[in-house]
Amino acid sequence: MSQTAVPAIGSLRDTESIEQISLQDRGMPPSTYELLRRSAARSPDATALTFLLQGNSEETPYQLSYAELFGKITQTANAFHRLGVRPGKAVSFLLPNLPHTHFTLWGGEAAGIVNAINPLLDAEHIAELIRASDSEVLVTLAPFPGTDLWDKVAGLRERLPELKSIVTVDLANYLPEPQRSGLQAQRGALPTDVLDFDELIGACPDDHLESGRVIQPDDIASYFHTGGTTGTPKLAPHSHRNEVAMAMILAMAIDLNEQDITLCGLPLFHVNGVMVTGLAPFYVGAEVLLATPQGYRNSSLIQNFWKIIERYRVSFFSGVPTIYAGLLQVPSAGHDLSSLRYALCGAAPMPVELIRQFEGKTGLKLIEGYGLTEGTCGSCGNPPAGEQRPGSIGLRMPYCEVKIAVLDEQGQYLRDAAQNEIGNLCLRGITVFNGYLQADKNKGIWVDGDWFNTGDLGRIDADGYIWLTGRSKDLIIRGGHNIDPQMIEEALHKHPAVAMAAAVGKPDVKAGELPVAYVQLKPGVTVTEAELREHAAAHIPERAAIPKEVWIIDAIPVTAVGKTFKPALRFDAIRRVFEEHLRHLDPTIRVEVVADDRHGQLARIHVAQLDTAQRAAIESCLAGFAVRCELVAGRVD
Repeated sequence: MSQTAVPAIGSLRDTESIEQISLQDRGMPPSTYELLRRSAARSPDATALTFLLQGNSEETPYQLSYAELFGKITQTANAFHRLGVRPGKAVSFLLPNLPHTHFTLWGGEAAGIVNAINPLLDAEHIAELIRASDSEVLVTLAPFPGTDLWDKVAGLRERLPELKSIVTVDLANYLPEPQRSGLQAQRGALPTDVLDFDELIGACPDDHLESGRVIQPDDIASYFHTGGTTGTPKLAPHSHRNEVAMAMILAMAIDLNEQDITLCGLPLFHVNGVMVTGLAPFYVGAEVLLATPQGYRNSSLIQNFWKIIERYRVSFFSGVPTIYAGLLQVPSAGHDLSSLRYALCGAAPMPVELIRQFEGKTGLKLIEGYGLTEGTCGSCGNPPAGEQRPGSIGLRMPYCEVKIAVLDEQGQYLRDAAQNEIGNLCLRGITVFNGYLQADKNKGIWVDGDWFNTGDLGRIDADGYIWLTGRSKDLIIRGGHNIDPQMIEEALHKHPAVAMAAAVGKPDVKAGELPVAYVQLKPGVTVTEAELREHAAAHIPERAAIPKEVWIIDAIPVTAVGKTFKPALRFDAIRRVFEEHLRHLDPTIRVEVVADDRHGQLARIHVAQLDTAQRAAIESCLAGFAVRCELVAGRVD
């Protein structure tokens, strides 16, 4: 459906004006399958999907029109139906970014429920998510050089007897001959009970659903796992209404139209890649450039990024702060970037200095947004046609309700916050889910009735712009004083040698926590940790927030979608502090910090010789820290 009737958003007043007409009155499709059917009927010959296998600007792409894409999705839905997938039953997929991933996503939703799994998770987490989703069908990669997905799945088969069917996508089919046949011959035959995706769907009709299913808006379409930055993954169910509404809202918020070419580099197991650079452009009939199976993790894509933008006339892409920090190192001078209208940054707060550097280098408008899996994808964004306020996540998107709630110490709702008063950012509306699939994960997630508590802290200014002030779980609490890590990170990002910075609390006997910072340097530059500490002290206005240590590391750890993975840094800070405290007892003691469902974190103290006296000395030395410890005989190197 065309977005011509919707004005480009410049202010909160424009958002409120859009909301005068309901999504239903705007012709909202009842399901993702119907959304795709309408786009295929409207522009059957328009290019829907362009796929780059290698990530260079010279390669010949694989392309599908809207009619071809919808035909493949229909065939996939029919294949899954033949394998026993029904409404309410899930098919899991473990795939990189491929056209087949889109066939699986939308075909899975047409047949039943699709369960997206991060291929980078360890085998035990993958098995946990397959079990939690009650999947009997799994789609993954056939063996292919440089990939390990088949090995992971092969190792899991005996532990997952509930899996009735395994369907494999053969990456070799994207290669020209004779490479294709050579690779397939080298690989040899797969087990006889493993099905080939292309053969499977090739036997199915592409012009109707064999199930005859009439999909209802409240039917569950998908499960997406979340909680990857804080611990055990949780499954967030999305209804067809959630996803269709999100596609429509994003198209309005980003001002997408059928002339756009959107580059997808974020993974298709995550809502940003699926919605912002997937269903939203499909809704308006735009073209999606699927940039390599690994997306932004492909170094060739990053090195050739501006060439690809120029060749394919890309008008929009979405990324996360680590991607923009990386692209700053890639020369853009001499490339025609005039097709680019803007880029979106979400998933994590973008350092203001990084925004300035990126916009100054490329001339591109960078729009900061905010969203999360529980809200299907996006909830806020700086207005494309209005004022960009660096450091703000912008205005609430149309049909998305956002408020700041003041909670008591037990997390109970007290009242709505006043203008510019800091509190918990809460969401409500057509895109917000109804709760996690695992019922035990739903305790305390709702406040004031049906408002979802994101766990993020923020405020709303007089013009409706929303500012994140920290994450309740990310706050560094120094002697009862709350320190926002973003303040420390912003200061360090102003140093010319710093590519990325992340601040966390290290345990301290007196203060509970003290701020420390981890820094990843730009390639080819050198700076000392002492210099960085001095720089931080000079640029952080709050004395209590000045980091006690700045540690330079090779790379800031990130999740698969590019968010800074702060648990790993917190665990490393605990390890450093504990090893320092224990060194006088035994310099060979090693500390390993792991996630623990009961205690949040657990420090394992590995001691070569653990006798009663040694145990007592260690326990006495660490007694003042609020971290659960476990003593283990035997060193870990």
